[in-house]
Amino acid sequence: MQTGGHLESGVCAVVDVHYSRTGGARAAAVVAADAAFAHVLAERTAVVPQVPPYRPGQFYLRELPPLRAVLAGLNGLGLLVVDGYADLDPGGRPGLGAHAHAEFGIAVIGVAKSRFRTATHAVPVLRGSSMRPLFITAAGMPSADAARLVRHMAGRYRLPDALRRADTLARAGLPVGAMTDRQPD
Repeated sequence: MQTGGHLESGVCAVVDVHYSRTGGARAAAVVAADAAFAHVLAERTAVVPQVPPYRPGQFYLRELPPLRAVLAGLNGLGLLVVDGYADLDPGGRPGLGAHAHAEFGIAVIGVAKSRFRTATHAVPVLRGSSMRPLFITAAGMPSADAARLVRHMAGRYRLPDALRRADTLARAGLPVGAMTDRQPD
């Protein structure tokens, strides 16, 4: 794996999930040809009508079914970026990213917007003009490399553009009639 914004192989995806009041979830993925997400290839959404309820310490059981749905049929995935932590403490207690790494067999970067008290190992990354860091963890790659990739992701704000877009898509979905996969410019 290279850290200059390009992977040795595969496409990259940023994913996010939004939960509805009716018990379902919408997952979104922004897929790019590079780890900087400068060359977006596709935007995808998937709705899962029912997901398990939230259980402390088992968030991944709720999050993985929508992630499976939105990533289904996506070939050549080499890197996944999730909103949250890969691991929750220096001892390696698994977070969503570690479970996604085990599920999909690829490197996963966790990008958290707030500090988790036991995640003292998370690498703080400042982006844009923000004085509030993002907290970076990883599964399947060194955290320092993951932090470097996040630091160089496209976008001038604290949160990289691809993460902002995945959040928007997970909340609102794709516009009616929009293609879920778009060709590179």
